Amino acid sequence: MSSVIQVSQVHYPESDGKPMGETDVHRKEIVRHIELLEDYYQGQKVYVSGDLLVYYVQGNPRKYVVPDAFVAKGIPPKDRRVYKIWVEGKAPDVVIETTSRKTRRKDLTDKPALYAQLGVKEYFLFDPLGEYLDPPLQGYRRAGDGYELIQPDADGFLDSRELELRLRIGEGHLEFVRRDTGERLLTRAERVRREAEARQREVEARQRETEARLAAEAEVARLRAELVRLGPMPER
Repeated sequence: MSSVIQVSQVHYPESDGKPMGETDVHRKEIVRHIELLEDYYQGQKVYVSGDLLVYYVQGNPRKYVVPDAFVAKGIPPKDRRVYKIWVEGKAPDVVIETTSRKTRRKDLTDKPALYAQLGVKEYFLFDPLGEYLDPPLQGYRRAGDGYELIQPDADGFLDSRELELRLRIGEGHLEFVRRDTGERLLTRAERVRREAEARQREVEARQRETEARLAAEAEVARLRAELVRLGPMPER
């Protein structure tokens, strides 16, 4: 008698039914972090995402975590419905949680333990409203079976080895600063505004050059007319 192997297909939901952020501030910050990092890694084999279900046990759709934003290096940057660690071959390298009073227990206890177990190399917490986290930006780096606190440098930056960026809070936002140039990563809206301002400066500079040229030509014409009016110089 031949045996038949029954193969059941496991369904991995694409949503946990929870809202992305509990306030507009948290939601906007999450979107901002993802956008900045997506643009920074554009053209590279780096996958940036957030508010995406990350499944970590094959065959068990209950074993998942939902990072607010994460970066996985060496992974093609294509659209995904969910992130399955056993399919991608690795866990995210960096996770950034935009935290609040409501999520603080998970963000400070549950998630770090799980992320360390999964092999997430760096873990950052950002409290945009300054509700409970002191300081409101904290970073942790994998050390042994857990994490060690990333100490800020003399300028108050947290250095991310994995992102190759420096992090700090500026004007209420989490800022990412390039190591090589010291320039802050700009949002798309900021880049559009800066480009428009640069174009406006170019237009104004050309206008000033034109006005200066016309003024110089007018002065030359005036001097010539004055010479004609005075007539030839008398001979001595």
